[in-house]
Amino acid sequence: MDHGTTLPIPCLFMPHPSLSDEINRNIVESEIEGGVYLESLLEGTVLDIRTQNRWYTIVNYGRGRALIWGHPDYCPDPVPVRIEGSTWGGSMLKVRFIGRGMHLEFWHPAFRSITTSRVVEIRSRDQVSAAADEASSSL
Repeated sequence: MDHGTTLPIPCLFMPHPSLSDEINRNIVESEIEGGVYLESLLEGTVLDIRTQNRWYTIVNYGRGRALIWGHPDYCPDPVPVRIEGSTWGGSMLKVRFIGRGMHLEFWHPAFRSITTSRVVEIRSRDQVSAAADEASSSL
C-alpha cells in the first residue's frame, strides 16, 4: 500500500463576514448541491438540463456562448444565447455556473433575459448515454 499518496484538498467557500447569512448559506448550498462551471467544459460539450418544468439541451461554445433549446415558446429550436449563470431567484448571479437548486439565466436575442424554473438535474451527453446503456442492460 502506497502511503505517500495524498489527495488534493478542495477549495471550498468560507463564509464571508461582509455577506449576509442568507447569501453565505446560498453559496455553500450551491457547492453541496453541485453544478458545472461552463469554463470547465470543452467547447462542443452537450448538457441536458432538467428544470422543474422542462428539459433543455445546451451546447457549450465557450465564454458563455451556447445553443439552447427545449422551451416551446422561447427556444423550441436551437437558439444562440449567452449563458449568464445561475441565481437563487434574486439579483445575485453565480456567473457562468449552472447549479442544481438554482435558476438558470440566459440572454436570448429576441426575448432578452430568460430565467428558468429551478434546475433539478444536469447531465452531460456522456452521462446520459451511460445511464441509457445501464437502463437498457438491466432489461
